[in-house]
Amino acid sequence: MYNVFLKFYFLTEEGYMKIYLRGRPIYLYAPSSIEQFDINDPEEPPNEQLQLEYVHGYRGRDARNNLFCLPSGEVIYFTAAIVVMHNLESDKQRHYIGHTDDVKCLAIHPDKVQIASGQVAGHDDHEGKPHVRIWNSQTLETIHVIGLGDFERAVCCVSFSKVDNGHQLVAVDDSNDHSSADPVLAAEFHPTQKNCIVSCGKGQITFWTLEAKKLNKKSGIFGKHDKPKFILSITFSKAGDVYSGDSNGNIFKWAKDPSGSFKITKSATGAHEAGVFFVYMMNDGTILSGGGKDRRIIQWDDSLKPTGAQGEVPEGFGGVRTITEDTDGNIVVGTTRNCLFKGSLEQLKVEVQGHMDELWGLAAHPTEPKFLTAGSDKLNTDPAHSCCIHPNGQVAAIGTETGSWMAMDLTNRNILCTFKDAAEQIECIQYSPDGAYLAAGSRDNGIYVYSVEDDGQKYSKVGKCSGHSSFVTHLDWSTDSKFIVRNVPSCDQETSASDLRDTEWATMSCTLNFNNAGIWPEGADGTDVNGCDRSHNQQLIASADDFGKVNLYRYPCSQPKATGHALRGHSSHVTNVAFLADDSKLISAGGGDMTVLQWTVL
Repeated sequence: MYNVFLKFYFLTEEGYMKIYLRGRPIYLYAPSSIEQFDINDPEEPPNEQLQLEYVHGYRGRDARNNLFCLPSGEVIYFTAAIVVMHNLESDKQRHYIGHTDDVKCLAIHPDKVQIASGQVAGHDDHEGKPHVRIWNSQTLETIHVIGLGDFERAVCCVSFSKVDNGHQLVAVDDSNDHSSADPVLAAEFHPTQKNCIVSCGKGQITFWTLEAKKLNKKSGIFGKHDKPKFILSITFSKAGDVYSGDSNGNIFKWAKDPSGSFKITKSATGAHEAGVFFVYMMNDGTILSGGGKDRRIIQWDDSLKPTGAQGEVPEGFGGVRTITEDTDGNIVVGTTRNCLFKGSLEQLKVEVQGHMDELWGLAAHPTEPKFLTAGSDKLNTDPAHSCCIHPNGQVAAIGTETGSWMAMDLTNRNILCTFKDAAEQIECIQYSPDGAYLAAGSRDNGIYVYSVEDDGQKYSKVGKCSGHSSFVTHLDWSTDSKFIVRNVPSCDQETSASDLRDTEWATMSCTLNFNNAGIWPEGADGTDVNGCDRSHNQQLIASADDFGKVNLYRYPCSQPKATGHALRGHSSHVTNVAFLADDSKLISAGGGDMTVLQWTVL
């Protein structure tokens, strides 16, 4: 075991930096133009800054309590560590970025301005424990941070009281040790009864009363109805009636009888094919129910009789996770495949489409303000892991987790060809600057090289570059399209690294290089930096790390422990970064949070 993971030395006579990475020496040769180099000189951060401009993603796969509408006309939802306020008409966003890790729940105060949002445990030393943040949706200022040290794993539900104008807040811990013995999926203050909270979850719907700072509970009685495995959602009428949707596909209306027990008074059994993932009370008094499996949205009157109106989320976009109503009477629907729809029951239009599995592949278009992402979603192909775009901007190559790769025409999305030469996942893939070759680095330690003809329409294998002792995770081509660490097209090994010290590289995605050695943080173990990208004007370099940070440095960034700007927004490991063609924006990809962030370079 090595106590020092990353240690730097510079040998002046030899002209290289020597890094001990977990005890293993790595030699990074300096360009011959560098005659003097002091490894202890400070590296100042760049003058340029990053500002979050747009968030691509929505967390519907595994989160509830995640979609509402504001009086401003914006919908509010969350993904990663960001709460997004999105005007779907203008496609403009604002963001609350006070959280340090995954946001799990939202609630709007009766004043329609204050927001409560709860998060999971995070990396931050000061505010890394699960907590609730109260903030102003107009100014984005944090008002209170509460619950630090009180929660175990995550805050899964929050709700403001209604009767007393939001003077109380209920927050539920996503742990095994809370007042309810089973997992809680929703908890809300009753709209007409003071100090009353209704919660639901595994095998239960519970009515709580707060008296003398103590919660007293009464469980709902199912009577002749089969007790479902889960009560998935609750909603309230303006009169205070409680409605629930469950895993058996039923919708129940609950009321308190003279004895004080809460019982079912109306039912719509088998309302959906499987679970009723969400029930929502519309402003006109009708109820919408959303099916998790059948993707249907059905309208009911307050007696749980169908009105005949219904809609359906298109196939491939997931089941209904949540429903809300905007200021114009349109419905907004979140799905289990991380998508948002808006419209009427009869016509829903997709507004947000996010990845719904781990995301690693990212490539910027060579000339236009566009970018390509590739994840493990497995929508139409094998799970994808890497991607790149031909210099002509018309064709993309996509590497998969199974070891195959395919070329795709971006104009019509037709698959041009598929190759399966690697035994394991394609970790990285890149066209040469002249577009004549394609290199694919695999988890099987090899780089597979292909010739490219007819502007990216035809491919043939040239050879395999062998000799790596581990996975090939990154690769860069020289500007003359002759080198990728190996010699192309012969795939002969260039044994003297010093002979390539003055080679100009078209890209800078390899994370260990003399000119980017400073992107490695103190204590790094060699796996903490997942990717990097150099701006096209060669003034900046950005990196993606395991701590949820996007980092921006000056380029070259050779000084160890260089100072840069570290930005948060992602909630898991950041897997990749890429500058757009004009360097005006930086794109970052989150692995586990499945979110793409768009940053403006200021």
